[in-house]
Amino acid sequence: MLPREFLDRMEKQLGEEYPAFLESLERPRAVALRFNPLKGEMPDLPFVKQPVPWEPMGYYYDPEARPGLHPLHEAGVYYLQETSAMAPVALLDPQPGERVCDLCAAPGGKTTQIAGRMAGEGFLLCNEINPKRAKILSRNIERMGVANALVTNEHPKNLAERYAGFFDRVLVDAPCSGEGMFRKEEAAVTDWSVETVQMCANRQKEILQSAAKLLKPGGRLVYSTCTFAPEENEQVIGEFLEKNLDFKALDISAPWFTAGENGTFRMWPHKLLGEGHFAAVLQKIEAEEGEPAQEQPQKLPRQWQDFAKALQIELPGGKAVLFGTSLYWAPEEMPSLRGIKVMRPGLELGELKKDRFEPAHGLALWLKDAANTENFTAEGAEIKAYMHGETLPSQQKGWCLVTAGGYSLGWGKGDGNVLKNHYPKGLRR
Repeated sequence: MLPREFLDRMEKQLGEEYPAFLESLERPRAVALRFNPLKGEMPDLPFVKQPVPWEPMGYYYDPEARPGLHPLHEAGVYYLQETSAMAPVALLDPQPGERVCDLCAAPGGKTTQIAGRMAGEGFLLCNEINPKRAKILSRNIERMGVANALVTNEHPKNLAERYAGFFDRVLVDAPCSGEGMFRKEEAAVTDWSVETVQMCANRQKEILQSAAKLLKPGGRLVYSTCTFAPEENEQVIGEFLEKNLDFKALDISAPWFTAGENGTFRMWPHKLLGEGHFAAVLQKIEAEEGEPAQEQPQKLPRQWQDFAKALQIELPGGKAVLFGTSLYWAPEEMPSLRGIKVMRPGLELGELKKDRFEPAHGLALWLKDAANTENFTAEGAEIKAYMHGETLPSQQKGWCLVTAGGYSLGWGKGDGNVLKNHYPKGLRR
């Protein structure tokens, strides 16, 4: 049962469209996935249906198929994502080589969508203030094979102070009252109240001010929510533009949205196959560009060099960062991390042992191939056994990249007869 105050407000808000809105909430949810261009060509999967109009890599799928259990999901070939939630990144329009910040990034749907559009070039900072959600974000960055992303667990104010004027584009997918999640999550209904809407609006205004500081002159800011409340949407943007005269609304053609004032757009569930979304597209007119100190590169250790040579691994442009005994490969433009809570400073290469190198699971998911590779059919018995943690027959010797249907899934280590399983225990089924 939806809250009475919510229904009364929606009736006033929508007028003659209100009955169609109510009817849309009774239909089955449309479910979709987004293919990951970082993994190469899209596979031909029988459960994938018609494309999502606003996202070139997005497709609706048969809900009976349960693609979240497919090995290619664990290989990062696709991400399950609500269709409307794909639209803000389309409006952000990130480009390869840019500096981009996703300020409220967990669980990682929009971040990995941004990463796909950046094609591994440039610098992507994705932040989440909640530590548990930041860990989920980091795991999804790893699963999708993103190498040029820094995952932080910071208050937006701290990032704004350190990296003011540094980013070409900033996305604020703001924490909200979640009215667009009512059909998906019952908790969204039970947690909703008029007071919650106002509390969210106050928090959103604060986050938006931090986002504004992060942006360089000429940069683009997209603000989005999955709620219908004007208090969290048009009113937040209206107040922001009144207080920040160095910003203007951008007039962008987006036929899938219902356009409003001040660069605002709405997606309604009764007008498309999706749960609905709000977005605003703004541009910074003038400000000082920021160039914080750079993170100093470290030398790649001998253990890594020997390992990489044996498997013929070539890293993209970047710099080595050592956190304890864990070795990471960071984007070239990554600024200094001093005083910042970091969950993942780039691509995790592995751990340095005394006389050897232990490759990270994230490195396997980033690789497309290696000198030693054992490929199995994606839906075959071998891959099921591998994901259970079992050993496999193999003539490989030493570290070996295990792939499912040609897509990297994890590591194994062979002795010429069997392949010892190095699929992470926490991921085994």
